[in-house]
Amino acid sequence: MKWLLPLLTVFLTGCVATAPKKDLSSFQAAAPRSILVVPTVNKSLDVDAPNYLLSTLPVPLAEKGFYVFPVHTIKTVLEQEGFYEGDQIHAQPPEALAGMFGADSILYVRINRWDARYAFITTTVTVDFDYRIVYKDGVELWQANQKMVYQPQNNNNAGSPMAALVAAAINAAVTRAAPNFMPLAKQANNEVFITGPNAIPNGPYRVDK
Repeated sequence: MKWLLPLLTVFLTGCVATAPKKDLSSFQAAAPRSILVVPTVNKSLDVDAPNYLLSTLPVPLAEKGFYVFPVHTIKTVLEQEGFYEGDQIHAQPPEALAGMFGADSILYVRINRWDARYAFITTTVTVDFDYRIVYKDGVELWQANQKMVYQPQNNNNAGSPMAALVAAAINAAVTRAAPNFMPLAKQANNEVFITGPNAIPNGPYRVDK
C-alpha cells in the first residue's frame, strides 16, 4: 500500500511571459515612508479570502522598509466610520483615507481568483491578485498583477499504472477538500513587492539597502 503515500511536488508559477520593466520614477520621486493597507476587494467566491490575504500583506512591505499601519485596526476603524462595505472602500478618495491616518500612500489589492478546480485526477489551486499603490494626493505610483498556481503531482513511478492513477486521484481529492491558499498568497506578495522585476523600491527603513 506504499503507493498511497506518494511524494508531492509543488509548482509555483507566475505569468508565462516576462513582464516589461516599468518606470518607477514616480514612486522614487514621491519617496513614501508609510503605507496604509485598506481592506481587499474580493471578486472570488470565497468569502474568507479577503481576511486571509489581508493578513499576509504587512510582512513583505515592512521587509521592504516601510511603516505599515496595523491592517486589522485600520479595517475596524473604516467599518466603524462606514467607509468599508464590500467594494465601497474604493469609493473613498485616497486623499481622505490618507488624511484619516496620516499615511503617505495607500495599497489597494483586488482578489481576482482564490479557487481550487478539480479535473478527475488533479486539482489546481489558483490565486490571482491586482495591486495598486497610490500616493496621498491620489497619484498612482505603482501597480502589478500576480497569479500563482499549485498542482500536486504523483512522483511515484513504481508499481502498476492503475495504482498510480488511484494515488493521483486521492491526492487531487485531498487538495480539493482542503486547499492551502496561504503559501500561494505569500509567494505572490513576495514576487510583486520584493523579488520580481518590477518590485517596489526600498523604503527608508530597509535595514540592508
